[in-house]
Amino acid sequence: MAVDTQELEAKVQQMYREVALHPDAGFHFELGRDLAESVGYDPARLDLVPVDAVASFAGVGHFFDLADPRPGETVLDLGSGSGMDVFYAATLVGTSGKVIGVDFTPEQLAKARRLAAGHADAATIEFREGRLDDLPVEDGTVDCVISNGVINLCPDKALVFAEAARVLRPEGRLALADIVTDVPLAEGIVCNADLWAACIGGAAQIDDYVAAIEKAGLVVEVVRRNRYGFLSARAQGAAKTYGVRSISLLARKAGMS
Repeated sequence: MAVDTQELEAKVQQMYREVALHPDAGFHFELGRDLAESVGYDPARLDLVPVDAVASFAGVGHFFDLADPRPGETVLDLGSGSGMDVFYAATLVGTSGKVIGVDFTPEQLAKARRLAAGHADAATIEFREGRLDDLPVEDGTVDCVISNGVINLCPDKALVFAEAARVLRPEGRLALADIVTDVPLAEGIVCNADLWAACIGGAAQIDDYVAAIEKAGLVVEVVRRNRYGFLSARAQGAAKTYGVRSISLLARKAGMS
């Protein structure tokens, strides 16, 4: 059995609509600047990001030290939400670079675009509506793909990683933070769309997660365990039983032969 994908997409959009519009509401997970700083974001660089984008940050770890975006590069954020990681990356690639965010929740896109309008890095930022398993990005045009706490929400992770590999240039990097498990989840959790939307039910077993990345043609170089915890008792119980945890990961596409 598997989760109902239509129900899942509706619940994911509903939850992250609330994250965009009402970040002070209660969720299974933390939000905002305190979370960002606790997982490793640079406070001085966060000061350059719109406050409202930081307020809706719902990431599960830090990976920019692994991603190492450089001036002039093109960065693609999978599941960009209200845009915090897009704005953050823009401070690293500079005026000669470009950062593209892709998301499928209308309210998140609207908020991100509103915040980008008139922002100092507006010329280097673009937000596109789209799905992570069918990216609105041309082949081989991206130096670095990033994602934070989103791929666990996708039913077909292998297709998401294949899309990431497709858009990357040779020797391009995939750097992400995500939720995985030590052991496979029980069927009752995997089939529960509410738990998927809460970043638990869709978490893949870590070996399967890495294998899916490598099957897409990327070489995994770093897997790092993060300090991260859920807030609700239900989520904490699943984390304890199945080893649900956050990782940061770096993978690289092979160069031209």
